[in-house]
This record gives sequence, C-alpha cells and structure tokens, in this order.
Amino acid sequence: MKERLLIIGAGGHGKVCADIALKMNKWNEIFFLDDESKEEVMGVKVLDTPSNFKKYINDSDFFVAIGDNSTRKKIIEELLLEEIQLPTLIHPNTIISQNIKIDYGTVVMAGVIINCCTEIGKGCIINTGVTIDHDCLIKNYIHISPGTNIAGTVIIENETWIGIGSIVSNNILITNNCKLGAGTIVIKDITIPGIYVGIPAKRIKKRNE
Repeated sequence: MKERLLIIGAGGHGKVCADIALKMNKWNEIFFLDDESKEEVMGVKVLDTPSNFKKYINDSDFFVAIGDNSTRKKIIEELLLEEIQLPTLIHPNTIISQNIKIDYGTVVMAGVIINCCTEIGKGCIINTGVTIDHDCLIKNYIHISPGTNIAGTVIIENETWIGIGSIVSNNILITNNCKLGAGTIVIKDITIPGIYVGIPAKRIKKRNE
C-alpha cells in the first residue's frame, strides 16, 4: 500500500468512496482524478484528469469510483495492464464475517452486513445498507444498490446491477448483464440477460434494447 490514494471519479459515487477512504485512515494523502474543471470536491483536491494516471503509478494507489459497471470495468482493466494494485474500500460501520473474500477495487459502504463464506469479486459496489447472507458468490463489476437483501447461497454473475430495495431469495442464480429495477423481488433463477422488474421479477426487455 502506498501513502497516497487517487480516486478516479469525483461525482456522487466518488464522494462516498472518498469519505470511506478518509474514515479508513490508511493513506496520508487522498486526491481525485476527474475530467471536470473542479479544483476540489468535499475538501479533496482534484489533482489531474484520469487520462494522466500513468504519471502517478509509482507513488499512488488507485480506486475507480465510477457507478456504471461497464465503464468501471474498462478503467480497472486498463489500470491492471499497468500492474497497478487496487485496494478495497470498506466503511468502518459494517458487519462482515471473517470467513469471506472481497477482491480488489470493490467498495463496501456503511451499514452493510455480509455473512460467512461469501465471496465478492473485483470492482463491485456493495452499497449502503445491503445485506448479503451466507455462501453467496457475487462475481465481478456488480452494483448492488442501497437497501437490497440477498439471501443465502445466491450467485450473481458479472456486470449485473441490482436496483435499490430489491430482494433475492435463497439458492438463486442471476446471470450476467442483468438490470433489476427498484424493489424487484427474485424468487426463481434469472438465466437470460435483460431488464427485470416487479414482484416477482419479470423480464421487460433485453439488456441493450
């Protein structure tokens, strides 16, 4: 771990990530990299633009604070080509079992509860107040929105977005590249990518329509 953290993205999600990084108290300096012409955001200086990240790779850790799954994936994979190690950000106000794995570039926000034997992949957003029960597998570049409840033994595959306040029953598979609307309740496997809403979840269109 380096003494300086550079957060790519100074929007709303970036602000929350910066707040978590400050509360973790692991870096002497924290800055944003952002394309907007801002001098600072919430008291954190905007040091440069993301395109200039290579200038800082020798003396900085990086975290990608972009809400869109595909954009976040693209930037993280570009950083990985430069062999940059990305930290995990975990808010101090969480309840997390010791028997879990959380990969790099993932943020776990305030009020999250993660129970034993769950694995969370790289570049994920586990948003405010989410609960994830035992033996779940949350793969890569997934966003689980605030207030979502995931029961035990659930698998959520890559680049899926779970809308605010959703509920996923136990022993469920949700396939790659799905988007669940707010308050969706999933009680059976979702095996076809697309946009799902309702109680229970129903596909309303293909993901890219």
